[in-house]
Amino acid sequence: MKKIPRGVWILGFVSMFMDISSEMIHGVLPLFVVGTLGASATFLGLIEGVAEGTAQVSKLFSGVLSDRWRNRKNLALFGYGLAAVVKPLFPLATSLGAVFFARFADRIGKGIRGAPRDAMVADFTPIEQRGAAFGLRQSLDTIGAFVGPLIAVVLIGLWAFDLRTVLWVACVPALIAVLILALGIKEPTQANDNHRKAGFDLSTAKNLGRPFWMVALLGAAVMLARFSEAFLVLRASDAKMAIAFVPLVMVVMSVVYSLSSYPAGVMSDRWGRKGLFAAGLIALIGADLVLAWAPSPFYVMVGVAIWGLHMGLTQGILSSLVADSAPADLRGSAYGVFALVSGVAALLASVVAGVVWDKAGQAPVFYIGAGFALFALVFLVALKKPQAL
Repeated sequence: MKKIPRGVWILGFVSMFMDISSEMIHGVLPLFVVGTLGASATFLGLIEGVAEGTAQVSKLFSGVLSDRWRNRKNLALFGYGLAAVVKPLFPLATSLGAVFFARFADRIGKGIRGAPRDAMVADFTPIEQRGAAFGLRQSLDTIGAFVGPLIAVVLIGLWAFDLRTVLWVACVPALIAVLILALGIKEPTQANDNHRKAGFDLSTAKNLGRPFWMVALLGAAVMLARFSEAFLVLRASDAKMAIAFVPLVMVVMSVVYSLSSYPAGVMSDRWGRKGLFAAGLIALIGADLVLAWAPSPFYVMVGVAIWGLHMGLTQGILSSLVADSAPADLRGSAYGVFALVSGVAALLASVVAGVVWDKAGQAPVFYIGAGFALFALVFLVALKKPQAL
């Protein structure tokens, strides 16, 4: 098997350091917002839904612009830089409005960098290695996702639950990520054949083609089933997990996610993507059922681990499916449109989850998630086999 291109490794390490920063914040932010600032679960769901929805919508603009300008690195660098600049706003926040603004701005940075970065991975990588490349980048990203909360757990213990100081430390790895990207990546070569000028119009949408749109609808169905992971943190707290160990929820999920992403990508290159994706949806259904029932922190962690397996089996494959199904000259636009469709679904899912949690408790939230995951599975099975699958 050929070596995965150097650029993919570097983008993976950039993702890893930024995720260490983001997940340190994400691991303690629900406790900070609900415990320290006194917000409701509905407000938390609104913050998370708007934040993640904003990130996905922002990808549309950066993706299209990366195709038009034929320069993906500078857009990605701007997105990572914006996220690093706004990270100090979290420890400085003294009100829910300030947290809302910080989360919103941070996710705009995530949105700006996402589509150009994923398009660069595809530009660097031959098609026969695409699943492995996206799996590797996702795996490195997810190493950051469990190292971040693990650091948060240690620091919470050392500093007697001083959440603001933990949020300050989270600013450092974000700066490291920006430096690695600025110094380590050269703009990848993009295909010049049949280059069409991307735009925010119906012509571009039509040129993306039916196989891509089927993948986009599949992604939306999955996002409806997968609300914000902040609710996994709240579920652990609801199960009476000690506050110092609550960030371990993200550690457990991310360890399983990281360990499964790269093997899933390699297997999808060899055996096809559809069967592995179906297995990932079955894992999500199982995770939701366990989390709805879990009577103790141990069983919550079992459900969280299965949730991580679902992520490993689906996230890198979704990114590969977009690259497989979209025209090469509109690849950035494809990632942007895919993210827009997914972002609308993510916003709806997180807001609904917050309202249901406040009105009916935690179990119905996870039962609803399982129902949407079953719908996504039926949609996948019913698809006529497009080029991407």
